[in-house]
Order: sequence, then C-alpha cells, then structure tokens
Amino acid sequence: MNSTPARADDRFTVRQKTTLMVNRYVVTETLPDGSDGRVLAFAEQKRMTLKEQMTFHTDESGRQVLFTATARQVVDLGAVYDVHDADGRAVGAFRKRFAASLLRSTWELDQPGAVAAVGRERNRFVAVVRRLWDLLPFDFVPFPWPYHFDFVSDGGPVMKVDKKFGLRDRYAVEVSSPALDLRLAIAQAVALDALQSR
Repeated sequence: MNSTPARADDRFTVRQKTTLMVNRYVVTETLPDGSDGRVLAFAEQKRMTLKEQMTFHTDESGRQVLFTATARQVVDLGAVYDVHDADGRAVGAFRKRFAASLLRSTWELDQPGAVAAVGRERNRFVAVVRRLWDLLPFDFVPFPWPYHFDFVSDGGPVMKVDKKFGLRDRYAVEVSSPALDLRLAIAQAVALDALQSR
C-alpha cells in the first residue's frame, strides 16, 4: 500500500485471527462481487501492555511495517492514538470519547487538513443492550448481536463499519470520503475491535 489517500469507492474487510497473547487481524480489499481481493495489511496488537500499540505489516511475517497506531498516554480510557507511516510521518489520529461512550460508543477521527469525523454506534438499542451484556458474570460468551458504526463529517458520510455475524470477529468497511487516508481508516476499523471494550 502506498501513501495515496483512499478513493471514494474503497471497501475492505477486517478479520480477527484468534491467538493467545496477541490480537491479530488481516485486512483485505473487498471486490465489487463481495469477495476478498488483495491483502492490504496484517495487524497485531500485543495484550497486557502499558502503552497500547497496533502495528500494521505488509504480510504475516511482520518484517515490513506499513504504519502504526500508538497511544499517546499510558493506560488512559480516553487515549489519543496517533497513526504514523513507516517513516514516522503523521497520518492522523483517533480517540474514543469516554463520557459519550458510556451509553453509545463514540469515536473521533482526525486527519489534519483533510477529514475530521465523529463515529457512533448506529443502533442506540443495541448499544444499551451491549452495555448491559457486559455487566453479566460470564466473560467467555461474546455479545451475540453485531454492531455498526457510522462516521460523519459536517453531516456527510465518511466511513461506515458493519460487524458481521460469525464465530470470529469480521467487519465490512466502506470509505465514502475520497479525502480519508486508507491507513487511518484501517487503523480506526481495527481499533473498533481491539480497543472497543476500553
């Protein structure tokens, strides 16, 4: 993937790969017929670290870094995550709005000079039920209903993320703003799974 911003018709899929100590994800483009195209990135996030970081690689070997998303602070519920390219240049940032997320998860996405968007869970009822589900004493049973996010800027659509039914987490992402950098879109989409419960 190069540094060219996403086009208006960019669609991709994020799939979680189950592992013990690391959250791993594979991101593939979605072809017009709905099938998977080329791999855009492999992501990993180590669990139980003080300062959260997600690293996105060109392939599963992890030898070549495409970009990173790193928390500015150590263990902070409202931490800002900076996205940098492989050379350390800033791409953009995102963060979860902690207070607004108590009833309905809300994220801010910022690409300076291009896009500033807010993403919220689409369905308020599902958002509330999901919070009640989190209070139940059995952590090993995942929340059964998928949830979806819509990112908007000045009332216009920027990106939507739809969680799909299945045993493993899978998200269909559609970028509708031609100004949004695909790397920032991918980092935010992975964060919706990796960081959602924080």
